[in-house]
Amino acid sequence: MTTKGEGVPVAFTGRRGTGRQSVPATACFAVTRKIWLLIAAIAGLLVLSGLAISCGAYAVRLPDILAVLDAHLIRGEDASAINPLFNTIVWKIRLPRVLLCITVGTALASAGAIFQGCFRNPLVEPYILGVSSGAAFGAAVGIVFPWLPVSVQVLAFTGGAVAVICTCGMARVRGRIPTITLVLAGIVVGSVFSALVGIMKYVAQDAALREIVFWLMGGFYYVTWDDVRLITPIIAGCFFLSWALGWKLNVLSMGDEEARSLGVNPEKIKLLLLTLATLMTALAVSVVGIIAWVGLMIPHAARMTAGPDHRFVLPLASLLGGGYLIVCDTLARTLTSAEIPVGIITSIAGAPYLFFLIRAKGKTAFGA
Repeated sequence: MTTKGEGVPVAFTGRRGTGRQSVPATACFAVTRKIWLLIAAIAGLLVLSGLAISCGAYAVRLPDILAVLDAHLIRGEDASAINPLFNTIVWKIRLPRVLLCITVGTALASAGAIFQGCFRNPLVEPYILGVSSGAAFGAAVGIVFPWLPVSVQVLAFTGGAVAVICTCGMARVRGRIPTITLVLAGIVVGSVFSALVGIMKYVAQDAALREIVFWLMGGFYYVTWDDVRLITPIIAGCFFLSWALGWKLNVLSMGDEEARSLGVNPEKIKLLLLTLATLMTALAVSVVGIIAWVGLMIPHAARMTAGPDHRFVLPLASLLGGGYLIVCDTLARTLTSAEIPVGIITSIAGAPYLFFLIRAKGKTAFGA
C-alpha cells in the first residue's frame, strides 16, 4: 500500500507479517529531486552574492573579490596588505549588505512559511501580529528623541516584542489562543501602534520625519558588520529550530483535531513556532525597517516548487528569500544615483506576482 501526499510514502512489501517496509522509487525520486533543488538554490545564492558584491558604482572584478576574502578569511592578513579601495568596497560595504540580505530574507521568508502553515492561510504574512507597527513605533521614538540612552534598533525590537505580547494577551481565552482571535487582536494592536507612529510623525522635526519615512520603507543603507554579528546568530538559531520542527508544522497544517489524534499538542507547538517566527521578524525589522511582500510571496514560490512538505519548504524559502533580497538591494543601489528604499522594489515586484498567483494558480495555491 502506498500513501499519498508529500510526506514520505511507504510501501509494504514481502510476505504477510514480515513487517518489512520499502520506499518506492517514485518517492525516492521526489526526495532526490528536492535535495537537488536545494543544492541548486544554494549555488544560485552564491552566484547572486558574487554578482552583488561586484556590481555597483565602482565595479570590482572577481579576482579582486577573492583576494580580499582570502586575506580576511583564510590568511588573516592585515588590511594594509590589501588594496585599500577594494578592501573598503568589498569588505566594509558590500559584503555586510549581502550577508544581511541573506539573513533578513531567511528571517522573513521562513517566518512567512511558518505563519501560513500554523494558520493554514496562504495570505498570512510575518507582520500579522503587529510586529511591524510596534517596531515602527519604537524606531520612531528613537528617531524623534535621539537623546534616549538606547539605539533605534533596540527600541524597534522592543516595540515589536511589546506589540506581540499585547496581541497574545488580548487573544488569550480561557488559557488558549484561538487562531481567529489572535489574528483579530493583531489587527487591533497594529492599528493602535500605527496611530502612535502617526503621532510621532506629527511631532517630529523635518529631518526626523524624513528619517522615519525612510526607515518605514526599509533599506540596507547603513549596514555594518555589527548588525550582521548582532542578528545573524539568533536568526540562524531560530531558523534551524523551526526547521527541526518542520514535520510538526506539516501535522499542524492538517488541522488541530488531526494533530491531537497524532499525539501533537497544537497549542504548544503553535506557540513555539510563532514565537520563533516573530523573534526572527522583529530582529530583521529592527535593523532594516519594514520590507513588505517577502514573507508573503516567497513561501508560495517555495511551496509551488517543492510541494507542501515544510521540511523542504522552510530551507528553500530561506534561500529564495535571501536571493530575492540580494537582487532587490542590488537594484536599489544601482538603478539611480540615489539609493532607492528596498521596500519600494519588493512592493513593485510583489504585488503583480500575487495577482498572477491568484489568477493563474488559484486552485492549486489557494484551494479555490
